[in-house]
Amino acid sequence: MSAAVSRRVVVVTAVHAPSAAFLADAHKSLCAQELPAGWEWHWVIQEDGTTDAVAPYVPDDGRVTFRQGRPGGPGVARTIALAHADGDYVKILDADDQLTPGALARDLAALEADPTIGWATSRALDLLPDGSTVGFPGDPGHGPVERGTVLNFWQANDFRAQVHPATLCVRRDLLLALGGWMALPASEDTGLLLALNSVSRGWFSAEVGLLYRKWEGQVTGQASHVDPGEREARMAVVEARARALGELRWSYPAAD
Repeated sequence: MSAAVSRRVVVVTAVHAPSAAFLADAHKSLCAQELPAGWEWHWVIQEDGTTDAVAPYVPDDGRVTFRQGRPGGPGVARTIALAHADGDYVKILDADDQLTPGALARDLAALEADPTIGWATSRALDLLPDGSTVGFPGDPGHGPVERGTVLNFWQANDFRAQVHPATLCVRRDLLLALGGWMALPASEDTGLLLALNSVSRGWFSAEVGLLYRKWEGQVTGQASHVDPGEREARMAVVEARARALGELRWSYPAAD
């Protein structure tokens, strides 16, 4: 007899009409995950809007919850989805990305093994339109990511972190304490990553955990995403928040 399921990791996905067709691939990657005994996943898909274009692509799976809401960007959609995050951990999965086999199990192993680890990330590969993949330079070593190291690297490398925020798996209570994702038109996930790194240790898995799809319709590929004025403002508020958290000496887990 198999062990009864008692614990859950919640996978949160923000989606809008242009990316809805990729949900089938994301679902396939979730179904390929093998979790430790006693664990299950729950996929919360939150549409950034209330159109009729996304629902037809939502998988018919009892482990999937689909919700809609007024548009506000992916950060708002993910944060409102936390109302249905009924598990110990929250895993981010963008609608157009795919998890690799074993990704969730590796995240859980790292977080369950060390209560001082607040979040986990992993190596990511760009998934190109022709199906080929390309790695990112500068991955950190496999193991713990100490407080402040991501922020320092990000600041010294033209606001590019050495770990990918789209691979985050976070303790739910820590994610809620930080207010979810930042209220920004973009870089909201980077803002969360740097805030997490300011208050807690993390973990990096050198094994590939995510295929990050590159396609012409993705938000980060639009001209507005690299507008110099807006980018400067986004980076300024992301850094200011992370620095303020560090200076306040708030930490996770809380000191006795």
